[in-house]
Amino acid sequence: MDKALEVGINFFDTANVYGGAGHKGWTEEIIGRWFAQGGNRREKVVLATKVFSDMKDQNDGPNFGRGLSAYKIRRHLEGSLKRLQTDHIELYQMHHIERNVTWEETWGAFEALVNQEKVYYIGSSNFAGWHLVQAQAAAAKRNFLGLVSEQHKYNLLCRLPELEVLPAAKEMCMGVIPWSPLGGGMLSGNVLSSVKGSRNAQRADSLSPQERSQLGAYSKLCAEIDESESGIALAWLLANPVVTAPIIGPRTLKQFEDSLSAVEIELSDDVLKELDSIFPGPGDKAPEAYVL
Repeated sequence: MDKALEVGINFFDTANVYGGAGHKGWTEEIIGRWFAQGGNRREKVVLATKVFSDMKDQNDGPNFGRGLSAYKIRRHLEGSLKRLQTDHIELYQMHHIERNVTWEETWGAFEALVNQEKVYYIGSSNFAGWHLVQAQAAAAKRNFLGLVSEQHKYNLLCRLPELEVLPAAKEMCMGVIPWSPLGGGMLSGNVLSSVKGSRNAQRADSLSPQERSQLGAYSKLCAEIDESESGIALAWLLANPVVTAPIIGPRTLKQFEDSLSAVEIELSDDVLKELDSIFPGPGDKAPEAYVL
């Protein structure tokens, strides 16, 4: 995290549930302890976290499980603020769509938090295109800003969001924050050449012939233009004007430093066309993509 600030990366994303079974909230605690070290770390960071999942808190009562009731949003924000050792969050994101609570209740809760300056902006994650529109329409009725961003699974191997989510976000001037930009490591360049018995080797064994062919062609293209496979995958996302920034999740400092090359890579039209050939997208946005 110190290295990120050093090189100019200041957007940190987490979620209250991150940390795994038995220690939900662990990543928020880690960030909180880092903030507590001082050095204006908190002031330098644009902080994002999420709410929706079950925190296994017995005090949630009837609001246990997953959801976005007003009661749960307020309780879980206080838990996140405590773990993060801060009094505000720049971007508070709904981790998933809530199907059992009205938008009037949900927006009422978020609007109160914004008015209290505990939260500055509201974002969403894993929403469908029509969910984004529905959310914004409900917010507009309250004269509330509504959503400013959508965090979504999007990468060369998963281009389904191009049908409706990305066009919807663009139309409503929302930023898109792709998660899993390397397809869970499949686009990192370490799968086909993995050591037997490793986690990547297990991934390689599960590949279909088509997937193996795609990754082989992708590896060849990256070698021809002398760029890393992870760098090209991230640069491809950054080339899309709807994308604000991909969420990278490096495990080591070296992986982090390798990711930085993406901001320097400019993909030519020929390379972009070749990537489309290797990893075909839906072809067009909706409804054009549905028309035969």
